[in-house]
Amino acid sequence: MEKIKVIIADDSAFVRDGMKIILDVDDDFDVIGCASNGREAIEIAKKERPDVFLMDIQMPEMDGIEATKIIVEQGLGKVLILTTFDDDDLVRRALKNGAKGYLIKNHTPEHLKQMIKSVYNGTGVMEENILESITKGTLLSGDGSGTSTGRKEEYGAEGFDASPYTERELEIIKAVSGGLSNRQIADKLCISEGTVKNYITTILSKEDLSHRTALAVYYLTGKKS
Repeated sequence: MEKIKVIIADDSAFVRDGMKIILDVDDDFDVIGCASNGREAIEIAKKERPDVFLMDIQMPEMDGIEATKIIVEQGLGKVLILTTFDDDDLVRRALKNGAKGYLIKNHTPEHLKQMIKSVYNGTGVMEENILESITKGTLLSGDGSGTSTGRKEEYGAEGFDASPYTERELEIIKAVSGGLSNRQIADKLCISEGTVKNYITTILSKEDLSHRTALAVYYLTGKKS
């Protein structure tokens, strides 16, 4: 197969160099450029046409959130966000701008490669721990009290339409968005794994979504990717 062309954007030279070394020794990848901010990444992309961006969120001049918006609008490539455990709100904003997933920076080399390949092949990717944290934050009220905002739909982010679903389906969606496997959902809800699969198939059909990660993005951000 052709090499996956990657641009690494991070304001830390240590992070950039480390990921470049990891990818350069693998014949499946071609690091075509490194950038210290989003603006530099976009400039490189307009000349080199990458497949995937590894995009840090917090950078000088232009952060990863703004850069992701421009990259998606101009069709310059797919964005995989690099994040830390305290970036929940920033990750949510990046997903709204069209990022295809996010990767915690303390990844293993093989995990990094697999995540890039997944994004390249059109599958959104999410780290389970961050996904769970974002889900919890989504369900909190705007004043931080932890109580319901009073919206008709008490599930999901603003923009997520809960009206087509039964309460059971909403429980399934919430569990999927929390990073639970079908087996874990089945155990939690005391139903069979086959029933969970049927529910998810029905839910995806209702929203015309192709996979569960897209469903999680919709639930967490209110936007269909």
